[in-house]
Amino acid sequence: MVTVNKPMDLPREIDLIFSLLSARGYSAYVVGGAVRDHLMGRCVNDYDVCTDALPNEVEAVFSDFRVIETGLKHGTVTVLIGDSSIEITTFRTDGSYSDGRHPDSVDFTRDVIKDLSRRDFTVNAIAYSPKEGYIDPFGGCNDIKASIIRCVGDPIKRFSEDALRILRALRFSSSLGFEIDKETSDAIFKLKSNLALVSKERIRDEMKKLICGDGMSNVMHYYRDVIGFLIPELTATFDYDQNNPHHDYDLFTHTIKTVAYLPKDPVLRFAGLLHDIAKPLSESKDENGISHFYRHAQSGAEIAEAIMKDLRFSNTEIKRAVTLIRHHDGVIEETESAVGRKLSKIGVDLYFDLLDLQRSDNASQKEDTSLRAEHNEVLRRIANDILKKEPCLSLSDLALDGNDIKDLGFKGKEIGKALSILFDAVINGEVENTKEGLTHFLTDNFKD
Repeated sequence: MVTVNKPMDLPREIDLIFSLLSARGYSAYVVGGAVRDHLMGRCVNDYDVCTDALPNEVEAVFSDFRVIETGLKHGTVTVLIGDSSIEITTFRTDGSYSDGRHPDSVDFTRDVIKDLSRRDFTVNAIAYSPKEGYIDPFGGCNDIKASIIRCVGDPIKRFSEDALRILRALRFSSSLGFEIDKETSDAIFKLKSNLALVSKERIRDEMKKLICGDGMSNVMHYYRDVIGFLIPELTATFDYDQNNPHHDYDLFTHTIKTVAYLPKDPVLRFAGLLHDIAKPLSESKDENGISHFYRHAQSGAEIAEAIMKDLRFSNTEIKRAVTLIRHHDGVIEETESAVGRKLSKIGVDLYFDLLDLQRSDNASQKEDTSLRAEHNEVLRRIANDILKKEPCLSLSDLALDGNDIKDLGFKGKEIGKALSILFDAVINGEVENTKEGLTHFLTDNFKD
């Protein structure tokens, strides 16, 4: 075991849990991500506690607190102390995994080492208590120092037990910036098809974290065959020569660079991952043999929508990403009317998301990352200037409403058409958005 001379500064609630369990003769440890992140000098926000006390014994110890039987079958109860909810899990060993995801049974044990031996990676198989310090039977502390992700025991066995661990390995490699050791990496490639056993929701959640990690680029490139198994539509972009002087990189490399340039917003980054997914299907060549990809944004939006639905993204997330993909290839003129129309069409938040996507897309086309950067900044300045003026960005912002239009003599469908015409006129700067101005505009242009 490795001893680390870096005590954890535990929150008051965790100290209380340790004290109450110790007073009844039980041992307890903080385990998993909290220990790993502390040793890495990262902020710890979530603490999991494991103990040799059985679930009913834990409930008895904390009888003065509200206790939720979170996962009693697997030995987990949640204790509410003040504003904190802390999961406390009994040491256990797992039975066989017949479905490749969940243990068929668990057996409780009084041995913390046996509990740690069932965990996925060495960096997550370290326990800590103020009395005993760090319990590290599998060299997790050394792997943290070496920035290595390595399975506890045989990686083939670990990944065969639970296929989700394959994706977790990639996610930890990305989020922690760690490399995956060779034996673990070989097992990932060998068993990647086991990911078919994992629910779409869990794949979605892991992918969101993976693409927002600092090590995302390296992971996505080296393990692209694993990513391609999860999103088969991406495989057509691998090594795809864009055959165009505006692009220095193959399509997949361009895609990953685009994602890396984007803010760490999982939906925005997912839009970046899928923004050019239809290019291989949209390619045509001109008389000089140069490739073009007309309407790839529209086709890509449809493909992206199907992918995100399959991965169980929410309707709001899908709409956001699909809208960005559909508009990403369009050029916005550097005028107030053009920017105003785009703001009104997709909304303020999506407009700035779109500029982020376009900036990242442009920056990842050529080695010179300044390409079209100034244009992007001009569009931001124009939009910010417009927003300072409390602009008209939707029909509801017009100084005239339907009743006002009706009072001017318009009827039925004419009312809606009149509102639309007024809105376009305001956006195009033809008339000020005042009740008097709009009234004169209508009466002057539509006297009949």
